[in-house]
Amino acid sequence: MARPIYLVPALVVALGVAASALFTVDEREKALILQFGELIRVQDKPGLYFKLPLVQNVVKYDDRILSLATKEAIEVTPLDDRRLVVDAFARWRIMDVVAFRQAVGADGIRAAETRLDSIINASIRQVLGSEPSTRVLSADRTPMMNRIRDIAKREAAALGVDVIDVRLTRTDLPEQNLEATFARMRAEREREAADEIARGGEAAQRLSAAADREVVVLTSDARRQAEIIRGEADAERNRIYAEAFGRDPEFFAFTRSLISYERALKGGNTSIVMRPDSTFFDYLRSDEGVPGDVPAAPKPAAPSAAPSAPAP
Repeated sequence: MARPIYLVPALVVALGVAASALFTVDEREKALILQFGELIRVQDKPGLYFKLPLVQNVVKYDDRILSLATKEAIEVTPLDDRRLVVDAFARWRIMDVVAFRQAVGADGIRAAETRLDSIINASIRQVLGSEPSTRVLSADRTPMMNRIRDIAKREAAALGVDVIDVRLTRTDLPEQNLEATFARMRAEREREAADEIARGGEAAQRLSAAADREVVVLTSDARRQAEIIRGEADAERNRIYAEAFGRDPEFFAFTRSLISYERALKGGNTSIVMRPDSTFFDYLRSDEGVPGDVPAAPKPAAPSAAPSAPAP
């Protein structure tokens, strides 16, 4: 009966030792098998592997492309001594796990990121320090970023790391210089706006003067044509009056009197004081005083010239 009692713990221990001898490598990983800190072999293919239990241990590293952003903003001084603040990020990958282990030791990714941050900062200062600020602040900075990447790639090769890309995310002036820069830009824009307003006002005055001159010319021409037409109409009217007078002077005098009555005898007009025997009433008097009789038309004296047209 004692044998089964000891057999169960022994079996459990054996299974635990056997389990510790197995390890897996994911397709996103690379593994180092170490024995008492010494490198035994590298497993960079995914699968199930064996190691000596309790003697050997496995250290795994990420085989994917990793991202690293600069921890702090980098102050650089371009060729024209204009200080700039730069932020950047990099894409990197562990290419040689053995060299990576030897370079960073047991600290792994964290130590590598610290080393890479220093390398990228130095590369950015080296490249941007050799360029004027106008080019650093321009839209096309791809050549400069490629140069930064190449320098960082060479420096990071000793770590067993490949720097795939480096990008500048922010390139600005320091905070203490921004307000002065904005004030200068604001003043420049205000000056340009004042110039545009002045040019616009000058153009408006030219257009207004040209329009006023055109109005005067058109008005004068219209007035001249109106006077010509009015003169021709007056001449035609006088011709008609003269022709009518020549045909029947008595009828002409009668119609002229009726027009005068119509204009003078209106309600609300100022009172008119005249002599009863005034010629104005010649066609209103009746010698017999019989209602309904038509008074005989007096014969006015023959005019020496054609009568003028009645006032409009």
